[in-house]
Amino acid sequence: MKNLLSKSLSKKNWAIIIASLIVFIAASGFLIFETSKKTVALTLDGQEQTIKTHAKTIQDIFDEMDIGLRSEDYVYPSVNSEVKNNIEVVWEPAKQVQITQGDESDTVWTTADTVNELLKEQEVELGKHDVINPLPEAAIKSKMEIEIDKAFKLKLADGGQDKEKEVWSTSTTVADFLSNQDIKLNELDRVEPELEETVKENDVIKVIRVEKVTDVVEEPIGFAVVTKKDNSMDKGAEKVIENGKEGLLKKEFEIVRENGKEISRKLISEETIKNKKDKIVAVGTKAAAPVTKVASRGTTNSEPGGKELYVSSTAYTASCNGCSGVTATGMDLKSNPGAKVIAVDPSVIPLGTKVYVEGYGYAIAADTGSAIKGNKIDVFFANKSDAYRWGRKQVKIKILN
Repeated sequence: MKNLLSKSLSKKNWAIIIASLIVFIAASGFLIFETSKKTVALTLDGQEQTIKTHAKTIQDIFDEMDIGLRSEDYVYPSVNSEVKNNIEVVWEPAKQVQITQGDESDTVWTTADTVNELLKEQEVELGKHDVINPLPEAAIKSKMEIEIDKAFKLKLADGGQDKEKEVWSTSTTVADFLSNQDIKLNELDRVEPELEETVKENDVIKVIRVEKVTDVVEEPIGFAVVTKKDNSMDKGAEKVIENGKEGLLKKEFEIVRENGKEISRKLISEETIKNKKDKIVAVGTKAAAPVTKVASRGTTNSEPGGKELYVSSTAYTASCNGCSGVTATGMDLKSNPGAKVIAVDPSVIPLGTKVYVEGYGYAIAADTGSAIKGNKIDVFFANKSDAYRWGRKQVKIKILN
């Protein structure tokens, strides 16, 4: 019985010893395993942490941490470097960025910190007048979109300037261009090309400044010469009973100007502010009146001799409405402003006839007119003011040949 108990205790001791030995070996192995690890300081996308690892290379560390690396990522030291105790590892993951220039877009991966650094990295040069959004100093963010508008040259003429101004623009339409140039259009102004047109390099943008103004003009109203027969006076004798006076007409015009130049004039109202007063002349009709001998041109009398006529007269210029400036006989009145010419009815006074017109002087019948019929004449003046002063009146003319 005693031997049996002794054998039983012996087996238990061996079991305890073996179990203790296994625990010791395991503990020793674990201790050795842990103490053999290397300490690594990691900076991962700006976040710092410290780990212990048996990894042999930097790549092994990322594999252990289940971090997938891109070729564009920044890793220091390189992924093939050997892991040493207390080594510092930095990883900056590349960010995806879209760069758009005009109609072209490129997607790139970058570890640049700012837009400016990215542009240098991608060898993208900005011109002085180019526009970029966001600004070059902006920090790079994942999935950021960078838009670059390349500037191009245009010419601008605002309001009829003598010289076209050369400007730079990144605009897409004429309206956008004017807005960027801080050019404001008034209600009547217009632009060439039109506002919705697309802007292209070397285009010429013209801003036409349009304005409407009112112009008030006063014009004289010529008085007529009214003759009254007087049988108490010798035939051919004349006497002014009442002097004539010019009237005054006020005309209001609407004027449209483009870049300061008048392009249209429209009469919108007229008002007589002073009535004319006709000249009244008594003309003798007494049959027994003695016939005055007419002096020849060679005499000292103020008027020449010849057949006399009383006619209704008006005045015209070379630039009147419907006038060409060239008479019916081919005389250019614009080139000969000093010419003494009257328009006549050829059935009364033949063309080419030399005459003397009371108050006008020697002249030649060299023109005709649709309104000149019978005993009517139209007297030529070089300027409108003289024509207005002549007005419409009864005059005596003498036929010289």
